[in-house]
Amino acid sequence: MADWGLRPASVADVEAVAELRAVVLRPDLVRLGRYDARRVRQRLRDEFTPAHTWMIEVGGASAGCVALRPAKDTYWLEHFYLNPDLQGRGIGSAVLGGLLERCDREAARVRLNVLRGSSARRLYERHEFTVETEDEIDVFMVRAPIPAGRR
Repeated sequence: MADWGLRPASVADVEAVAELRAVVLRPDLVRLGRYDARRVRQRLRDEFTPAHTWMIEVGGASAGCVALRPAKDTYWLEHFYLNPDLQGRGIGSAVLGGLLERCDREAARVRLNVLRGSSARRLYERHEFTVETEDEIDVFMVRAPIPAGRR
């Protein structure tokens, strides 16, 4: 696995994250007939909250991002994007594992949505997320906290 780390996001990161989102989501959105180059970037701009977002750096360079937004009795895992050239190297799994350990210590559920047919769903299932509901575009998943002795 590559040398990686997290740093807090800042307002200055929004455009880089919007562009990364467009690149990462494009294949699935095209497959689903939902790709709109302007909308995919604008949605990120509208929802970007640096206070709950971390930038993923690999070898000192920006490589992705992830957000963990608190809500009542749960966290929402959002905007989890990794440069496609770095996917499949264990980085996403390591980032997700670290965030989930934090949520487990707080005994908090974690929720997310993933595009139907996305390969990212396998990553979430490996980390014990299960399907809660789904529609023609999104699959909504949830993960209950795992006690320390079972991790």
